[in-house]
Amino acid sequence: MQKTSQIYGIRAIIEAIDSQRPINKIFLQKGLGGELFKELEVSIRKNGISCSYVPVEKLNRLTKNNHQGAVANISPVDFHDFEELVEGILEKDHKPLFLLLDQVSDVRNFGAIIRTAECCGVDGIIIPKSGAAPITEDTVKTSAGAVFNVPVSKVDHLKDAIFYLQSSGIQIVAATEKTESTVYAIDFNVPCAIIMGAEGKGISSSIIDSVDHKAKLPLLGKIGSLNVSVACGVFLYEAVRQRMA
Repeated sequence: MQKTSQIYGIRAIIEAIDSQRPINKIFLQKGLGGELFKELEVSIRKNGISCSYVPVEKLNRLTKNNHQGAVANISPVDFHDFEELVEGILEKDHKPLFLLLDQVSDVRNFGAIIRTAECCGVDGIIIPKSGAAPITEDTVKTSAGAVFNVPVSKVDHLKDAIFYLQSSGIQIVAATEKTESTVYAIDFNVPCAIIMGAEGKGISSSIIDSVDHKAKLPLLGKIGSLNVSVACGVFLYEAVRQRMA
């Protein structure tokens, strides 16, 4: 595993993208132009990499090196190819358990979720390339290092990933308040994937429409929802409970 690091300079970042380095985010200087800069912009869009245009002062704070108007943050872990991950898990002699995160953007929530997923034997975590929390040093710390033990895959669209999982015989369960069924009514003792949505937004409507089952947590107090990492833990441990029964 590589350490968290930065790449700076337009040509260096283009080469990093071409070599499939796990890039969390790229910061570009506002107002820059030129053929090489445009080539970098095209490569960023083509590969679905998160990008922000910022003042030069921001780039100067990120690095003291000659950044040429471009700085990239590199993930401390490598991401797994989605289809290879799924096929590899299906070849094993056990019931797969996957976790999909729809727009969970807080790095500490992400780290806590990864930690719980590792403890529950999750086979892989699947996140979208756009809008998901990056894996940073804070993520690694909050996960207590679990991020190095659970495969994480980035996909262009979660909906396509759902269709692929369903075609592979894996049921999809969405954690959502927009249902009458509780988590305790779902059969997790089968190959399955659980989807958790972002706090406040929940799971997007297009994804909700494509799942096999929807389930909520019973809330008996006055607060209308749980922190996403806590809710995720309840769902995962219900799957563990059923599978151990």
